Amino acid sequence: MSFREDGHAAVDWVFDYLERVGELPVLAQVEPGDVRRSLPESPPERAESFADVLRDLDDLLLPGITHWQHPRFFAYFATTASEPGILAELLAAALNAVAFIWRTSPASTELEAVTLDWLAQLLGLPSGWHGHIEDTASTSTIAALAAARETTGGRVVVCSEQAHSSVDKAARLLGLELRKTPVDDALRLQPEALDLSDAAAVVATVGTTSTAAVDPVPAIADACEAAGVWLHVDAAYAGSAWVCPELRDSQAGVERADSLVVNPHKWLFVPMDCSAFWSRRPEALRQAFSLVPEYLRTSDEAESLSDYGPALGRRFRSLKLWAVLRCFGREGLQARIREHVRLAELFEGWVCDADGWELGAPRGFSLVCFRRDAPDEANEALLERVNRTGEVFLSHTKLEGRYVLRLAIGNARTTEADVRRVWEILQREAREV
Repeated sequence: MSFREDGHAAVDWVFDYLERVGELPVLAQVEPGDVRRSLPESPPERAESFADVLRDLDDLLLPGITHWQHPRFFAYFATTASEPGILAELLAAALNAVAFIWRTSPASTELEAVTLDWLAQLLGLPSGWHGHIEDTASTSTIAALAAARETTGGRVVVCSEQAHSSVDKAARLLGLELRKTPVDDALRLQPEALDLSDAAAVVATVGTTSTAAVDPVPAIADACEAAGVWLHVDAAYAGSAWVCPELRDSQAGVERADSLVVNPHKWLFVPMDCSAFWSRRPEALRQAFSLVPEYLRTSDEAESLSDYGPALGRRFRSLKLWAVLRCFGREGLQARIREHVRLAELFEGWVCDADGWELGAPRGFSLVCFRRDAPDEANEALLERVNRTGEVFLSHTKLEGRYVLRLAIGNARTTEADVRRVWEILQREAREV
């Protein structure tokens, strides 16, 4: 077959997959090692056709896929690779731009600046911040803390007990001490408990992973300014909600942050990976990361985004963000996020109204934490039974030592019928436990 025919076959495969993904088991129905055992131990001696690749994708790999595109994927933070983003990924792969410096990919470099400016406008962020794209919030956090270390000379990173584990990992990689701060009854960092001695940075979270709690950023900003400490805001999940003006209460104080991360691949329908990183102190990032070897020196009077983060080679990630922003528009993004919040409110109401069920924490955005009014072992068994059905996929956390189930709505294909179905399955399986 020709490249054109193979390309058509691949796009047809994607179309058919997205049409039927809701009929597949959400959670991969395999045991560890099953996929590897199904594959040859050695590479092929002779060339094989792309049709063979698609065949084995169906027969060997698809059974081992946990379907993040499934409308009843409610674990972690649900994501969507939307159709414009998928097609843009294909185009980016075809162009294969490697943006070391401006000269090696002017369009990639400049489109990245434009799309981050567009996104900042959509989210209501301050104008004039420097933005670029990293792969994930983990890398964005490393970039922020490296700049903080360089700028302040501090050796400690401070965050709440509910902060994401990427803060722990970044501190370890950068040789910084990690200091955890207690949280209040709403699982928010207690600013009065901050110890900023020798601190390089405080990481405040808007939308924590376990419960989507919002740290009190204004009070944290006060403390950071008084102590000369860098403030990094992790809004990887919840920041996307700011596209809706009525959901911007959680944005209070963010304009005073030194850096901010929001992941469009979480709740803005951009395929993995795409992490938007902004800073009002780009010179600090340049100080931490700019290193230009002789073979990359040019006379171009232009910005190179590799000067602002850990990576030298950079994919054309802005193309998929640009495509999604254009093909959805502000109204399309708002409509989907508002619907996800509505569905979470609906599910929250069912939990509150049902005997024997309780909330594990206040609902945050489109995340509901809940549990049976029963021992932890029963809730853990319930989660295993529900996920084993293949119809839905939920995850869990522990809050104040108690086992709590999480339902996170964020897939663009999720409907009210999907949310009703997960509630029916939960009630049914709870009776068996």
